[in-house]
Amino acid sequence: MRQFMQYVISGLATGSIYALVALGLALIYRSTRILNFAHGDMATAGTFVAFSLLGMNLAPIISFPLAILSGSALAMLFYFAILVPAQRRNATPLGQIILTVGLGLILQGLISYLWGTDTKTLDFPLSDTKLWRFQGLVISELGLGTFVIGLLGSGLLYLLVQKTRLGIAMRATSENLPAAQTLGIPTRMILSLSWGLAAGLSVLAGVFLAPALLLDPFFMLEPFLKGFAAAILGGLNSLPGAILGGLILGVAESLAGGYITIAFKNTLAFLIIIVILMVRHEGLLGTEFKERV
Repeated sequence: MRQFMQYVISGLATGSIYALVALGLALIYRSTRILNFAHGDMATAGTFVAFSLLGMNLAPIISFPLAILSGSALAMLFYFAILVPAQRRNATPLGQIILTVGLGLILQGLISYLWGTDTKTLDFPLSDTKLWRFQGLVISELGLGTFVIGLLGSGLLYLLVQKTRLGIAMRATSENLPAAQTLGIPTRMILSLSWGLAAGLSVLAGVFLAPALLLDPFFMLEPFLKGFAAAILGGLNSLPGAILGGLILGVAESLAGGYITIAFKNTLAFLIIIVILMVRHEGLLGTEFKERV
């Protein structure tokens, strides 16, 4: 039983990061109906900004918020400079998705040019080797910090969307864009803020993943795919579903790696997703999207 709980705790720490990535994807999808395939590359760019700022001897308490803001600014710039003109020219949803793929490839090239392709380590204030013990269970300082930050970031975003005037405007815009415009809501600005918040969450995930992984231009590829899978599992239009999907995926991977084999942990996680989608095609907490015409 103790071993089982150890695997669950490790899985929750990883799953909280998947939840941050999934939240960003779900936030963009529910507001614009676009799947952002540059999401992981935006996180990589922001993480490299943090790497550079730390290299300039700036404190983490300054470097990390600036890195998150840089990722948010990049996403908002992409929305205003690329997506809005494309939408004015009646670009199809598929065409807009292809634009995000193109952005991802551009960012990969820029990151490789500016920082090189060799692996780097991020100087992080939390240690992956310092362990905390409680009732026979062990978790690293980095793992504990990752779990707390993941849940805190997820919870704050949920409260923002559900309990603030900005959140009400975001929900109104996502549910009925023409009606929101009629009510005087600045929908373009609201949608750009959704992109900015989503990118900020992804950079936060990248900053906490980088110490446990080797930092290179493609280090967020697998976490992005896991976050995408978590968003599908929980429901692409459900923020609570994204959080739940991320935690379930993290725990499933940890249990599969511990009880079966490391090589099978990814397979089992996606098998769970397939089974759940066969029962509920909209995900665990997702709802069927109905567009008003």
